[in-house]
Amino acid sequence: MKKDFVIKVLFIEKSVEEAEQIISLLRNAGIAIRPARATQADQLRDALNELEPDIVLFDPAVGTIDLREVVHELDSHGRDLSLVAMLSQIDNTVTTDLMTGGVRGVVLRSQPKQLIAVLQREFDALQTRRQVRLLEAALRESERRCDALLDSSNDAIAYVHEGMHVRANQAYLETFGYDSFDDLLGLPVLDLVSPAHADEFKNLLRAHSRKEKAEHSLELQARRADASTFKATAEFAHATFEGEPCLQIVFRRQQVDPALLAQLQRDPVTGLFNRARSLELIDEAVADAAKGRKGQTLLLVEPDNWQTIVAGIGLGQADELLAAFATRINALLGSGDMAGLLAEHTIGIMLDTRSDQEIRQWIERLQQAVANEIFDVGTHSITVTASIGGSLLGEKNANAELLLNQASQALRNAQSQGGSRVDLHDPAAREKAEEERERYWLQLLQQALAQDGFVLYHQHTVSLQDAEGEYSEILLRMNGPQGEVLPGFFMPIAESHGLTVAIDRWVLNRAIEVLKARDGQGMQTTFFVKLTADSLQDPGLLPWLEERLKQAALRYGHLVLEMTESKVVTLLRPAQEFINGWKKIGGRFALEQFGSGLNSFQLLNHIDADYLKIDRTYMAQLPQHPENQKKVAEICHQARELKRQTVAEWVEDATSTSLLFACGVDFVQGNFLQEPQRLA
Repeated sequence: MKKDFVIKVLFIEKSVEEAEQIISLLRNAGIAIRPARATQADQLRDALNELEPDIVLFDPAVGTIDLREVVHELDSHGRDLSLVAMLSQIDNTVTTDLMTGGVRGVVLRSQPKQLIAVLQREFDALQTRRQVRLLEAALRESERRCDALLDSSNDAIAYVHEGMHVRANQAYLETFGYDSFDDLLGLPVLDLVSPAHADEFKNLLRAHSRKEKAEHSLELQARRADASTFKATAEFAHATFEGEPCLQIVFRRQQVDPALLAQLQRDPVTGLFNRARSLELIDEAVADAAKGRKGQTLLLVEPDNWQTIVAGIGLGQADELLAAFATRINALLGSGDMAGLLAEHTIGIMLDTRSDQEIRQWIERLQQAVANEIFDVGTHSITVTASIGGSLLGEKNANAELLLNQASQALRNAQSQGGSRVDLHDPAAREKAEEERERYWLQLLQQALAQDGFVLYHQHTVSLQDAEGEYSEILLRMNGPQGEVLPGFFMPIAESHGLTVAIDRWVLNRAIEVLKARDGQGMQTTFFVKLTADSLQDPGLLPWLEERLKQAALRYGHLVLEMTESKVVTLLRPAQEFINGWKKIGGRFALEQFGSGLNSFQLLNHIDADYLKIDRTYMAQLPQHPENQKKVAEICHQARELKRQTVAEWVEDATSTSLLFACGVDFVQGNFLQEPQRLA
């Protein structure tokens, strides 16, 4: 399930507690969710209109509404969504009745992995259906526009089915000397080609009709109605006409020297294909993979430490080095391979049909060819290593954007391991690669803890209500081989290996030191510091914090510990005990992602939170979503009544800031207001 989506889930569930358990399960799995709950038909109608859910989780044992009523309401609503039933145990008769009654999937409460898998499958299927409808609409609109453009185009364009003309534009008629399309109707396109090129044209036409791999253009002598001829290039493309597959053929008069055209497709520095031509060739490879072709691989290659090397040899020699680097790559390419410059010093390679072993052998030869070479650049003689990231291309990832993203991520992974490494995206070997990656990051984490290898940043939290002093969110980074690393990369590994408590203490200790320094300068400062679940349950943390705060003897400094609402819900009793103890020694507490649960304010009956950090999903394009503005205003109103302060994170524009002020938000935070800065 894609992490950048917020999944809207409607629970038809008799128990709020059981619904909250599922919500926490999904959030703990990294799935952003916006929930609602209904137990009656009128509640269901209201929730459908307000939430517009993606998935409806229905408990047949709810008792107050049956499946027939649920399906009727969903059908009346008219929105495409997935209805999934939740059962305590599998019964074949019950499952059959549910599936025939309109349920798309069945999940077991006692099997969380199965529940997540089914929801992932249903949401992905839903997104696919929605995308298909958008694409179909776009296709219809494109066909209408293409038809209009066809008639107005100056290019000679015809649609051909089984070698016969079925459509041609006016430019085509004028080019070949025909008065109307009736003269072409039923005429073989082969009649418009000189006999000298007829066999070659016929073979190419046959190959494209069978959707075999073939050239997309052919230089030939075209023949007019009066038997005169002219040089032209015929370009082939698959198309549809009135719903039937056909070929689009464009006859272009040869006005550009083919050698010049080929030269225009090359990068002048490296001699490789330029970016535009490289992307075209990647698109062609993706199209072939979608038709079932196997064995293609996209590789991205970069010289390691490029900026450092350029600084050493001088910017003027960078092109010479890159050209020599490209020459080594070009020398290893096979007849069906392609190499092109995709970015400043990123070379893309599309390998033709090879087995997995042959791909790895080719990569090894490339790395050796680069590493063993001494590059003479100006007055410098240097050696270079290369990092390589790539992705095997198959039917499942036959999408150019997805393929490039996979290869790019693999390249970054290779570089993060210190350079001269290879990372190849291969779904069949994912588990093994993940284990190797985890071992590597665990080693880096242990090294960072032992050698003070973490870095703190802070981002100002701006008061909209003129609160005194400065407020900042503390953000953690780790020094890595290729620069600073975000916590999203290393904290999951730290959590799985029990290192989060040590990391939290490092962050808290450093934050207290900075607060003490600012306190000595008379600066009133408040830091928001994230706390992990393991630290919350660490019996030694509170005594340690109390001792550190006594040593610091802060007068103006304040420390606010914060934790996400979903985590606190799953650790309610230990969270309550910890927060109460934390309050006794003068600390304050904040709930992150507040408003993401079914009844977030009910949580405040058990958790004494000073700050409510509103769920960031409400901030996405806030000016365009009045329902989000209304929800934020409701949260602020209730918070004021309970004497709690509110914080809006991820605020990205001035309009949102104005709206949040009108809603009554106390503090705002986001890159629009200030980018994170290193903590001095």
